[in-house]
Amino acid sequence: MRIHFALVLTFSLVATAHVAVSQETATAPKAFIDGTGIGWQTLTQESFTNVNCHPGTWTWNGGQAHCTGKPVGVIRSHILYTNFEMVAEWRHLRSGGNSGIFCWATPSSIKNLEAGKGSLPEGIEVQVLDHGYTEQYERDHKKKADWFTTNGDVFPTGSATMKPFPPVAPKSQRSFPRKNLSKGLNEWNHYYIRAINGEVRLWVNGEEVSGGTECKPAFGYLCLESEGSPVEFRNLRLRPLP
Repeated sequence: MRIHFALVLTFSLVATAHVAVSQETATAPKAFIDGTGIGWQTLTQESFTNVNCHPGTWTWNGGQAHCTGKPVGVIRSHILYTNFEMVAEWRHLRSGGNSGIFCWATPSSIKNLEAGKGSLPEGIEVQVLDHGYTEQYERDHKKKADWFTTNGDVFPTGSATMKPFPPVAPKSQRSFPRKNLSKGLNEWNHYYIRAINGEVRLWVNGEEVSGGTECKPAFGYLCLESEGSPVEFRNLRLRPLP
């Protein structure tokens, strides 16, 4: 009886430990890079200048930016960057919202925008899109959305080029995310972007999902995009890299 009891007790302890480890693994927090430490800089209203938005398109409350989405356009950093890493949190305030973060927006395309030519710059865009955008697209076009996702696409715009990481959008240089991790309307999402030596990688809510290499350009402005719908950004932090 004692041996039987000992075996039962041992099995019970092992099973309990296994369950505990499984639960701990399932609920363990993901590894977020929060933008603190040596070299990290907080991006505020003073870090950007208007390119082709209205004066009231972007408003700031401390480190949090609110964008009305109108008109379509961007604000840009004062500084031109080559290599950097960045963290940003964002949320859409209306279903189907559209926005983005431009890495390496070309100075020539920014000058064109400032002169009233076009709406958005050339560069590498990290998509910031609400899930409702897919619903609206499929309802309006009566077909599946096969050329974009709402979970962190990375792609070149204008004459910019990039070799995308798979999976890749059909007939496109757009890198699709390997996992669908973006949260929904009014929920905060966390992006970590690393742009080094012509390579861009994106982490969505703690996991790497998309990106590309051989980016051209690989030098330019950092831009935040206004594209038709209200969106907010907060905890914007950047670290220039050699």
